[in-house]
Amino acid sequence: MSANTADISIANDFDSDAIVTLFHTSDHFGAQRAQWRVAAGETAGALAAMFRPGLFADDRWTVMVLVTHGSHAGLYINAGGAAGGMGIKSRLEAEDADVIFRVGPDRFDLQRGASDAMTRLTPAAPKPVSHVFVLMLENRSFDHIFAFSGIPGLHVATTANFNMAGDTKFSVTRGAPLRMSTDPGHEFCDVLEQVTGQPSDQPGEPPAPAKHPKAPPLETCQVPTYPPMTNSGFAQCYATGFSEYPYQRPDPARVGDIMACFDTPRQLPVTYAIATQSSVCDHWHASLPGPTWPNRFFVHGASSSGLDDSPIHHGNAVWEFWKGFRYRNGSIYDRLAEHAIPYRFYHDSDLLGYSLYSDEPQLGSPLGCIPQAGSLHGVSILDFHGLDRFAADLQQPYPYPYTFIEPNYGDFNTYAGGSSQHPMDDVYGGERLLAAVVEAIQQSPWWQSSVLIVCYDEHGGFYDSVLAPNAVPPGDHPDYGLNQHQFDFSKLGVRVPAMIVSPLADAGVDHTTYDHASVCKFVEELWGLDPLTDRDRHARSPLPALRDTPRDLHIDLPHPMPPASRPAVDRADRPLPRSGNVVGSLSVVRKIEAELAARFPAAMAQAATARPPLLETFADAEAHAANVMAKVRLAKQLIAK
Repeated sequence: MSANTADISIANDFDSDAIVTLFHTSDHFGAQRAQWRVAAGETAGALAAMFRPGLFADDRWTVMVLVTHGSHAGLYINAGGAAGGMGIKSRLEAEDADVIFRVGPDRFDLQRGASDAMTRLTPAAPKPVSHVFVLMLENRSFDHIFAFSGIPGLHVATTANFNMAGDTKFSVTRGAPLRMSTDPGHEFCDVLEQVTGQPSDQPGEPPAPAKHPKAPPLETCQVPTYPPMTNSGFAQCYATGFSEYPYQRPDPARVGDIMACFDTPRQLPVTYAIATQSSVCDHWHASLPGPTWPNRFFVHGASSSGLDDSPIHHGNAVWEFWKGFRYRNGSIYDRLAEHAIPYRFYHDSDLLGYSLYSDEPQLGSPLGCIPQAGSLHGVSILDFHGLDRFAADLQQPYPYPYTFIEPNYGDFNTYAGGSSQHPMDDVYGGERLLAAVVEAIQQSPWWQSSVLIVCYDEHGGFYDSVLAPNAVPPGDHPDYGLNQHQFDFSKLGVRVPAMIVSPLADAGVDHTTYDHASVCKFVEELWGLDPLTDRDRHARSPLPALRDTPRDLHIDLPHPMPPASRPAVDRADRPLPRSGNVVGSLSVVRKIEAELAARFPAAMAQAATARPPLLETFADAEAHAANVMAKVRLAKQLIAK
């Protein structure tokens, strides 16, 4: 089909310079776009737009504008392109050769009287940031990832650092195993022993091997005042502890693995390539000295509502009664919604719930695709999108200034088949996920004005040489009964890896003390939002370190070679643990099921499947998760109709 071509320019009617991105779509000629920096009152262009003239023309237009100064500062989109819209129709004619569109704070004016209202997505910001992305991975300490990276200026361990386990000295070494043979303890009481060197209330002996191993008694350490830190108990805790399922102590010959650190350039080539061209934050700490769930809650709400350890069977049922986990002062998503700032969630999941990036996805489980953020009150599973759409979505108008990305957690028995970099999985699923996220953003039109924060929820039991500082407690005084250890949240957790990836961030090292509440603080400072708690009120954010103009940055990303695959583990009849990730994820599954039943009662009743009255084994849990995710797919189909 022959095409006519018109040169489309655009005039800036804002009171300040603007970055203008114009999108043209046509069923006949596909999508086109152009981006310009346009001075106030000036015209820039042109986009050579291909079109078919006449009655059956199908040209649609969307414009996004970032204004960084003046009374009109903010991020804008025309109403026809907002919230996934297709843009505004405006037909070009055969005589159109040079056309000028106009865009200002109120109107997007096209030719022949066509126009559309403009919507401001964000208020004024002190830096030229249009989009913030956050990717949180799992269970690695800063030294474990970066001690042997060779990046100049980092505060890291050396081979002179050591821990004792009994009478045996274990020094920091180069070359960590790609996957751990057992899951290092990282529950609250484990971390207490790791960072203070004082044994907590561990049971004396692990349970005897059995077809259905029983969990050891839950630890009961109480710390109204946190003892002094020495970071001297990591090796001892790993050698003697068994708090993580399947409750196995490591082979004595493998105890030193807890002190081993990656040869970053060789073993983590994607992380190394990104870190050497980004801002590496070498004093980013977990928000509390504890495990995954409370630390992940901090990134969403600068608090964990008093939760200081992993979810306990029956102990978190109140989340379901509340229709989700609540914060006394709301989450960062509540705060964004109050100011009409859109946000979006992605997670690593194919249609069946398996990882898109793991080198062993067949070893995963549908339970591992359940996003932890789906536990939050006001956040629906239907808000989550598969990362297979992420790169394509970013090539289009993307009216979501804040985006949170979750990995796939794999199988909760072995953690294989995920992309979270959990210690019992290999690191390459996470490497591939990280590469895909960075590549999608830097190939998009938003790269020059985007900030990607990459961090890890907690240290996973691995050694780190930097002592955790004191912290300001959230001060939200929740009375939800989730505090097991009388912890007052006045101490940060172990240091974790973190990077600020952006043309607006200089390459190098940032020694500022951050924690996960710094993500909330960054968003609040960027868009003028009120703090959620005392923790984010007093937290530091990366905003002051950002540049006023982007640098020229393109990160060449390598393709890591995965290790040899391993056989699947028969876990069908293994009993579920009483606490931990699987317990928390099952609570999210129940929340999802209740949400879908309320929203689509007829369809969900028809799709209902029988399940055991009590979920007792991993097979029960995985089958139930698979059934519920099938209902999620059905619900999305109903919404799309």
